[in-house]
Amino acid sequence: MIWPFVAPAAGWLALLFIPLIMLYFLKLKRPVQAIPSLALWRQVMNDQRVNSPFQRFKRNLLLLLQIIVLGCLVLAAMQPYWGTGASRAKYLPILIDCSASMGALDKQGGTTRLDAAKAEVRKIIDNLLSDQMVSLIIVNSTGRRLTDFTNNKKLLGSALDLIAVSDAPSRVDDALRLTQALARTYPIERALFLTDGNTPSTVDLELPFQVTLQLVPPGGANIGITELNARRGTERWDVFVRLEGAKIGGGAAKVEFYQDKELLGSEQVNLDPKESQRLVFRASADKPSQITVRVLPERFDSLASDNIAYLELPILRPLRIYVDPDLAAFRKALQPLKGVEVLPIPGSTKPKLVNGYDLVITEEVGETVPQAAVSMTVGQIPPELGKLVKIETDFVKVVDWQRNSPLLRHVQLGDVQMSENPVSSTNVEDRDYEQQAYEILAHAARGPLILHKDRDGKQAFWLLFHTNRSTLPYRVGFPILVSNLVQIAMQQAGLAEVRGQSTGVLPPRTADPSTKYTVVSPDGLRQEVTTGNDGQLGGISAPRVGKYEIQRGLATVTRTSASLLQADETSLQFVDTIQFREISIAASETRQATDKPLWTEFAIAGMLFLALEWWYFQRRPGGW
Repeated sequence: MIWPFVAPAAGWLALLFIPLIMLYFLKLKRPVQAIPSLALWRQVMNDQRVNSPFQRFKRNLLLLLQIIVLGCLVLAAMQPYWGTGASRAKYLPILIDCSASMGALDKQGGTTRLDAAKAEVRKIIDNLLSDQMVSLIIVNSTGRRLTDFTNNKKLLGSALDLIAVSDAPSRVDDALRLTQALARTYPIERALFLTDGNTPSTVDLELPFQVTLQLVPPGGANIGITELNARRGTERWDVFVRLEGAKIGGGAAKVEFYQDKELLGSEQVNLDPKESQRLVFRASADKPSQITVRVLPERFDSLASDNIAYLELPILRPLRIYVDPDLAAFRKALQPLKGVEVLPIPGSTKPKLVNGYDLVITEEVGETVPQAAVSMTVGQIPPELGKLVKIETDFVKVVDWQRNSPLLRHVQLGDVQMSENPVSSTNVEDRDYEQQAYEILAHAARGPLILHKDRDGKQAFWLLFHTNRSTLPYRVGFPILVSNLVQIAMQQAGLAEVRGQSTGVLPPRTADPSTKYTVVSPDGLRQEVTTGNDGQLGGISAPRVGKYEIQRGLATVTRTSASLLQADETSLQFVDTIQFREISIAASETRQATDKPLWTEFAIAGMLFLALEWWYFQRRPGGW
């Protein structure tokens, strides 16, 4: 049997057989000794025959053992391996899916999908040859490299042990972009992706290497929460919960609803595979509270992270709107709307608030204007666009507008006329406004009429014409536009609809500027986050389902929560093929074939024969 070798050059060590055998050609040097009888010459002649070159090798166990020991060590140095015929990549990135669905069990008391994938990776690591390098990359809500390319089995094994399931969907495109970046430095010909198949079916990437998609066996039956949201009622919140069963199988469960620690009720559900059911219950709105929904399966349930979900409910209050006293048309359009409080109240002596508004409608620009999450400025040009557009006195009509914009939905502007004509400067095009982060919602013949800017969680709308110098307030579309603006502010303030926060990244929130905060996750991990000059606290990682605390120093500033709420993860669906930009890759459940290194076996055999030689000739009682 001839094996392939990793280091065939080490075969030159076989030349050591020459000095070993030469030692056995040395003649015995006998001393001169006077003897009393010639009868002893018979024994001398027998010794002469034994010391002849070829007679000495007969039945020489010591030489045989030494040849075997040296042969085993030479073969071990040449590093033979048992070839499987599979392509052998010298630089192999291994992508390991550790999204939420990889935590699913195959049976009661069984192993998770991630443990099955790690077992496959461990076999690859154990069979690494000396000229092979592996880099471990995890795939969850992003892609992250755990190790550089290395063949250090201890280092790779330690990194593999640290991989845990993240309660978030997988972003395989991020991990492949990371691998694509590595391919610019290392000659990567192939990458291995181990997953349960719960990945996007299309990835908009063009890869310079092959990808082997290896599936681990899917999980078992499952039922979980995929949606949790609340809508504003008259004096309460209507809470909606959607439950779904897995592709393989659903199940029966009891669903419990809690507001803070009070049990609001429970319902019994029974879902078939891929079936969904929607539940509705009511919650009080007299104070801020937290809704907790628990699913208690009656039989085996493969995934536990989707059996609980949280929802933060604010207190129901009117939407606080600041409207300039001179904008009478807006005030009149706001009067019939319910759940709003228009400020300042005519005749009131209360000072104008600087903050505390949800919506600001103004015709002023400057620091004296109150701040709000949503604003509409009338008859003004944004200061940063002063060189791009100017206002001319001329009659103009709306040429086109974005009918799918939340502000202009169901609003007809075709018959609206203005006596102010915004005109773009020479050589100014739409992309010049986009470079300043402005979106054009309505056009006139020579420039924009309505602009929108969404930045740092705040939405600003700009009417470049004044409504008092247009026919807009006299059209049916004007109260619809004002109602749309109120709905946008309601959504922004969380007063119209509240949705459960998914795992991944927590939404940004306003805090003290230039301040360090500590975020404590449900598993006790702590991460430090510092706000900028704008006071925005964002980029908080939420990889676990549960409650999070935001602390400043030793004091808790606020609490929030995150839930899985991912239909794809709960359904435990899997794809058979991933379509890339130019090629498609079919998934396979066949275990990745690897070459089996044999040098350790030869080295151990050499050591055993060496120990046998030492015991037989040195330590054995009565040894030679």
